[in-house]
Amino acid sequence: MILYLVKRLAVLLASTAAAGVAVFAFMGLLPGDPAEIALGVNATPEAVAALRRQFGTDRPPLVQFFDWFGGLAGGDFGTSYVTSSPIGPQISERLAVTAVLVLGGMVIAVLVAVPAGTFAAVHHRNPLGAAISAISQVGIAVPAFLAGILLVFVFAVQAQALPSGGYVPFSEDPAQWLLSLLLPWSSLGLVQGAVLTRYVRSSVLDVMREDYLRTARAKGRGRMGALWRHGLRNASIPVVTVLGLQLATLLIGAVVVERVFVIPGLGDLLLNGVAARDLLLVQGVVMVLVVAVLLINFLVDVAYAALDPRLRGAR
Repeated sequence: MILYLVKRLAVLLASTAAAGVAVFAFMGLLPGDPAEIALGVNATPEAVAALRRQFGTDRPPLVQFFDWFGGLAGGDFGTSYVTSSPIGPQISERLAVTAVLVLGGMVIAVLVAVPAGTFAAVHHRNPLGAAISAISQVGIAVPAFLAGILLVFVFAVQAQALPSGGYVPFSEDPAQWLLSLLLPWSSLGLVQGAVLTRYVRSSVLDVMREDYLRTARAKGRGRMGALWRHGLRNASIPVVTVLGLQLATLLIGAVVVERVFVIPGLGDLLLNGVAARDLLLVQGVVMVLVVAVLLINFLVDVAYAALDPRLRGAR
């Protein structure tokens, strides 16, 4: 297991380096000079050249890359072209909000999908099991931002039970913090829960057809008892992969949901940076999102190996 972890960690580090090259190269292809944008169209060439030296954009691209990527290793994301303030604290503050939003959405997705998918599999020949499958199929077609708008209309506009938007930090008011996140969590979690329900149902159905589960039932265990004791661990292996993919999807979906509910997260910071043409800020946020996805994939691989030891040698 230790050798497996070392190999996967080496892949993670190599992937992070390759992602850094790709992000830096892509940002370099975008049109516009940060110095010219910051000074405006009436700036003199001398002033533009001086600001380029201040930003460091007058240096060769290779030098800029190693300076930027080396700073990332030490937690230094550079200084914003627009506000002249350090980028690292801005990203860390917003990342905490986005992480809470994504993890809350994933918890709701799991709480919805595991019982619903298992029930739909066990009762797949019954009308109620078929109805759950049909509802989950409809949920897959609903984007997170549309689910958010519908939830706002029902619970904020009509019922007036929850706030329609805004964010209250936990340190200021824990109760209002929870209320401000219930609708965003639900908009992300219900949509991803519909996707996950399909995979849970399919995985549980496959396990129910296995010989060892029939043997457990022949020894006197009930259907749910045999499934709980012998089947759910094996059924969870493909679901873990889907969970990892959904976490990456939730990170992307959070960008839009944060705009819908006016939440100051990483997606909001990214869109503000794009609007202000603050390329170094955008570059840092994109790199954080890429590393988050790579780290999620790494954790999924580790969870895979923990659930099924046969995969350690195969991988």
